[in-house]
Amino acid sequence: MRSILFLAPYPFGVAPSQRYRFEQYLKILSNNGYVCDFDSFFDYRTWDVLYIKGSFKLKLVGTLRGIIRRLWLLRNIRKYTWVFIHREAIPFGPPWYEWILVKIFKKKIVYDFDDSLWIKQVSNANLWACVIKPTTKISNICSISMKVCAGNPYLAAYAKQYNNRVCVIPTTIDTENTHTLIKQHQADREVVVGWTGSHSTLPYLSLVAEAIGSLEKSYPIKFLVICNEIPKLNLNSLVYKQWNKETEIQDLLKIDIGIMPLTETEWAEGKCGLKALQYMALGIPALVSSVGVNKQIVEHEIDGYFCNSKEEWIMYIERLIKKPELRGCMGKKGREKVVNNYSVESNSQAFISLFEDAIAI
Repeated sequence: MRSILFLAPYPFGVAPSQRYRFEQYLKILSNNGYVCDFDSFFDYRTWDVLYIKGSFKLKLVGTLRGIIRRLWLLRNIRKYTWVFIHREAIPFGPPWYEWILVKIFKKKIVYDFDDSLWIKQVSNANLWACVIKPTTKISNICSISMKVCAGNPYLAAYAKQYNNRVCVIPTTIDTENTHTLIKQHQADREVVVGWTGSHSTLPYLSLVAEAIGSLEKSYPIKFLVICNEIPKLNLNSLVYKQWNKETEIQDLLKIDIGIMPLTETEWAEGKCGLKALQYMALGIPALVSSVGVNKQIVEHEIDGYFCNSKEEWIMYIERLIKKPELRGCMGKKGREKVVNNYSVESNSQAFISLFEDAIAI
């Protein structure tokens, strides 16, 4: 029997990183004869307070429960052929748990990551984690893993310093079951410029705040922010929508022009372009900073635009405000690109091959 244990930091179905990296492949693996089990470090109770400032006692208790669950798992670990670890088995401290899996239980580990995790980048709500997470942790996990699955070439280049069995599988969109609808761009309605993300990426909106502020003086636009935290932006056009998994697609379809601003930093280089991919999959043109993998996902003036200054954000958003037919054309091309290159279907065989003895590098 081919069995896989999936270890991840967060509960099933709540974290974008997990949902778009591996959770949507579990059914495909099952259909191909694999038995898959999933276990998260944090439970749902802890997830609810994890990124709220304070709540130290609740986080501490949730962390202790997570450690106990991880230790309890070792009782039956021998039944699994592979252990797939997303980001890290325990989200702090050295990789002692991964070491036990490999060195004592002789497990084959597939290690998957989609951020520059070797850099300390922790929210203000969890500064304690930054202190007790060694910078060598990710390199150590890479070195003892059977295979490493990186979300983009930049991350793969880092992993190849420590492991020669590295492949790139992009963050993917399920265009057959979730992102199935296509945005219908109309001329006779208010244009919505939109952004979706989590509290950790909210600071990037400061890069476009002035541009949106200028545009809202000339056009009857709305600036829709879909997030788990209310943004602190002084914009008259701002509309906030609490992120909700159940309404995610319908909320995204309210957007006419999707944006993904980033700063040119080592951390941003590790980003896997999920925002842009979500917009494009739904037929929404993506305007992005030309940083990291964004330069591969978006083709300038074909399915989106590169914007690296206030003037460029204003110019390209304004162009799309005025030309709904251009939004539709770009959206169509973006959808085609996602289906062909960044969809679950187009990457399913590569994902399945992670759990075979050979690997396409």
